Amino acid sequence: MSDERDLGVRLFNETWSLIDTRADDDRMLHMAHASRLHWGEAAECEAENLARGEWQVSRVYVVLGRAEPAIWHAQRCLEHCERERIGDWDLAYAYEALARAHALAGNPEASDWKLRAHEAGNAIADREDREHFEADLATLP
Repeated sequence: MSDERDLGVRLFNETWSLIDTRADDDRMLHMAHASRLHWGEAAECEAENLARGEWQVSRVYVVLGRAEPAIWHAQRCLEHCERERIGDWDLAYAYEALARAHALAGNPEASDWKLRAHEAGNAIADREDREHFEADLATLP
């Protein structure tokens, strides 16, 4: 593994810890962006890694109550999925991110994105992944 990949993975995981604890919101935000940056620089980077990085950045902005950048990064997540024909887990979470970000903004299209997320979630092949996704989806307003 490359140093860039290692750093991207470590920052991604540490961002999750901060999402859970809210111990340091500034650090959480900067770590999410840094994770996405380092993944993008890694020789091992695949389109899925870029989509997941954009998804996490969007989630951080939702946690911070900042709808506009949350929508922007969720849309970038979906763009990676569509451009590279990525489905399953990643596509379902792209829709989930858009639903969550639009719900935060109070936009009516949030319900359409939630429906798309639900439909895509039903198509997740791995049962455990599908159950994990369904639990996350259930937290949407």
